[in-house]
Amino acid sequence: MQTQLFALDFDGVLCDSALETGLSGWQVASQIWPDMPTQMPEQILSDFRVVRPVMETGYEAILICRLLYEGTPSDLLIDDFPKQINLILLRENLAVADLKKQFGEYRDNWIKTDLASWIEMNPLYPGVREFLQQIPLQQRFIITTKQERFVIEILSANQINILPQQIYGLDRKLKKPQILEDLQRLNPIATILFVEDRLPTLLDVIQTPSLSAIKLFFANWGYNTSADKKQAMHNPRITTLETPSLHNLTH
Repeated sequence: MQTQLFALDFDGVLCDSALETGLSGWQVASQIWPDMPTQMPEQILSDFRVVRPVMETGYEAILICRLLYEGTPSDLLIDDFPKQINLILLRENLAVADLKKQFGEYRDNWIKTDLASWIEMNPLYPGVREFLQQIPLQQRFIITTKQERFVIEILSANQINILPQQIYGLDRKLKKPQILEDLQRLNPIATILFVEDRLPTLLDVIQTPSLSAIKLFFANWGYNTSADKKQAMHNPRITTLETPSLHNLTH
């Protein structure tokens, strides 16, 4: 039987990190902009969840929180996200590398001072633990824009083993299609099943001719919009998953 490798996104597929990401983004933003209150208002947290589907990398939470605090409507952020992010970076003369560093350091400090509450804010989706435990260790790969050490913390707190070399995170500075190409090259006779909640990422893979053999799955429960769900449903390359289930992936 041909080997199957499971290439799984993390945030929005395995872990519901929206609450922790929003709270961390707010705290870093309040360090950059002292006019912001320390406590994140409930309405902004609620709006952050609405905007979360268009966010690609954690540090962007800092900018989303600032824009929401300034009164930018959530629907404008959803419709015009890259432009709004670039505008605030330019306006405030901010460097992406610095924001990534500040975001990572804030999380590291939270983990160091109160690991239990940080884990609590990063719950796995229902069924994920059982789903992962059914996949042999050598066949589990995580492909994420999260920093790798945070993935390891969350999985180990949930008693899930993962080989560190099989986590492809932010630290590797690679786009997901490139990571999938590397996996394919290293495992030429394996079937790769890629599960992702962001439709634009799946479309990038579809537009990469060398990845035509990879099986694509859209995690309906993750960070995506109703328009994304509709588009994924009508794309012949993409299979929509309603819940994390090994049976639905392999049948």
